[in-house]
Amino acid sequence: MLYHMVVARKQVLVQLEDDLVRELDSIAADAGVNRSELLRRLVRNLVEAVDEAEADTELIAAYKAQPEDPEMLAVLNRLAAETAIDW
Repeated sequence: MLYHMVVARKQVLVQLEDDLVRELDSIAADAGVNRSELLRRLVRNLVEAVDEAEADTELIAAYKAQPEDPEMLAVLNRLAAETAIDW
């Protein structure tokens, strides 16, 4: 098990207003983490959200470049209806 794994980190100076720091500290306390861990999680979530948005944009562009074939969709819908499980 890797309980004491060393993770390379870079210290980054960020200036925030006092009221924002108080709010962050309150949220961190409620989550049971320190301010740095909270900010790491927030940044990680932001990066993932941006990546997902970019992937969505690429997928939309791909569908616009080669739209779905209406006949193929009709076949797939019929097949899905014929093989659907009765709940």
